[in-house]
Order: sequence, then structure tokens, then C-alpha cells
Amino acid sequence: MANAAIIGLNTHGLMRQEALTALKGTDLIIHAGDVGKPGIIEQLRAVAPVVAVRGNVDEGPWASELPMTAVAEAGSVLIYVLHDIQQLDLDPATAEFNIVVSGHSHKPSHTERAGVMYLNPGSAGPRRFQLPITVARLDLRRSPWRIEFIDLSEKETKYSHAELRRRIIETDSVT
Repeated sequence: MANAAIIGLNTHGLMRQEALTALKGTDLIIHAGDVGKPGIIEQLRAVAPVVAVRGNVDEGPWASELPMTAVAEAGSVLIYVLHDIQQLDLDPATAEFNIVVSGHSHKPSHTERAGVMYLNPGSAGPRRFQLPITVARLDLRRSPWRIEFIDLSEKETKYSHAELRRRIIETDSVT
């Protein structure tokens, strides 16, 4: 089984060294859009194989090569990738996907519905809306799968989903 790393979407052309460091040792990197420039994909490929989709800021000839949606396989786990969860046009459970990875909102989150994990790794690019700068690591070698959000804005502080959610709620109440 793979130790998949999911890079925060919305890099918006900024590939942080801290993000590359956090991804070392992974078997797969999933980028859920808003790559920002083609060099980002190449930097990620130097770490591990990459599955990437196009986000709403990805424009130009290089971006047209990115699909709007993608399917990744990590061992026996099927992962559906898209940029904006509001654009989801299939029933992941019926389609037998185990995980849906999306982005767009910049808010790291994890939920489960009908046996499908929905994961938004947050944003590893420029800070937006006072949200944390994060990547998420998903360990598929254990059951249940383990999700770890890594806050790059605090020198790779690792948070459980509950702690990161608490921090985001506190941030939302300030704005």
C-alpha cells in the first residue's frame, strides 16, 4: 500500500521548500489545481510521481495539458481528483472511489460520507484569507487511514484534523 502525500492545491506558482521537504519519502503526490506555472509540476515530479488537475487560475498552453479531473490509484485505493468540490458531477460511492481530493477553498478539511473520504489539503502557496499554509499527508498503509495536516506557516507543525479544524474556526471567528 502506498504512503500517498497530497500537496496543498493552490500553489499559485509558489513552490515552498518546506512543502517539498514535507513530501519527501512519499509514493504519490496529488495536486488539486491552481498550480500557477508549469515548473511546479516538474519540481514535484523530482520528489514522486504526480497526479495534477487544472484549477481556475491555470491558464495558457501548459495548463491546457492538465485535465479537469483525474483518477489516481494507490494500491487498491481509488482516488478522484478535482479542483472545486462544487463541480463534482458523479456519486463517488457508486463509482467505487475511496477518496475524493479537492481544493479551491484553501481550507484544509477531512470528512467522510457514505464510506468515501473527502479531503482538502489546504493551500501550500501564498497565504490567503489568514488561513494556514498546509499540505496533507495521507498514510494508506494502515487501517483506518491516517491523515496528517502539516502547517508550513509554523515550520512544519503537524496537527491532527481536529486541532487544525479548531485553529481554522478560531481564524474564521477573527475575520
